[in-house]
Amino acid sequence: MKYLLDTGVLLNGLISRPQLSQRALSLLEDDSSDLYLSSASSWEIAIKAATGKLSLPDRPTNVLTKAIQFLSLQALEITHLHALAAGELPPHHRDPFDRMLIAQARAEDMTLLTTDPVFRNYEVNCIFCGK
Repeated sequence: MKYLLDTGVLLNGLISRPQLSQRALSLLEDDSSDLYLSSASSWEIAIKAATGKLSLPDRPTNVLTKAIQFLSLQALEITHLHALAAGELPPHHRDPFDRMLIAQARAEDMTLLTTDPVFRNYEVNCIFCGK
């Protein structure tokens, strides 16, 4: 199965694993899980780190490079189809990064791994990974 990690799952999977459910940890550690990271998450991390809204143990480039290797993540780039689909989502949530992840998961038939309960308001396959 193909899973798209939201930014919270990525960061908690690397930095604060106790905040993730056992099911989430199992999926992240299972070699048969196809794990994807959207370029939207990289963009979100870079912006939030630069504005001081996110504290990381190292530069975003180093954190993401290590995360991709450690979790064997595959890249999911943003396409025009994804961008248009994000704009067509109902206005349950204003966060553009989250909206992009939802649109990508829907377009690519992926299950979204998330720590954000607001994702349940959308028609998207998701697994809530928080405790």
